[in-house]
Amino acid sequence: MKIQFNTDNNIKGSEKFREPLITMLSEELSRFSDKISRLEVFLTDETGKKNGQMDKRCVLEARIAGRQPVAVKSKADTIHKAVDVAVDKLKNSLTTKLDRRKNHVKKSES
Repeated sequence: MKIQFNTDNNIKGSEKFREPLITMLSEELSRFSDKISRLEVFLTDETGKKNGQMDKRCVLEARIAGRQPVAVKSKADTIHKAVDVAVDKLKNSLTTKLDRRKNHVKKSES
């Protein structure tokens, strides 16, 4: 699973910044790693240099072979919290979509 980061001008997407996020995403999504070809991570700070609540936004978009991409988003006070919430949403969404497909295939084989 390839992980690609996209950040706005308010977030410095350095290697030091990305490395713990890559580790966390890889571990959290390991169950789906054989199905996800690419995970795109979009990070934005909606208020820039101003302090604000719930102003950090994360969008995760999982690319799955032969299927439409699955995207989720979240907002939080910190980037790491926004990513954490988004990855939980993505796991739930992938579980639902992939289980639904698995059940559909089983019914077709009957």
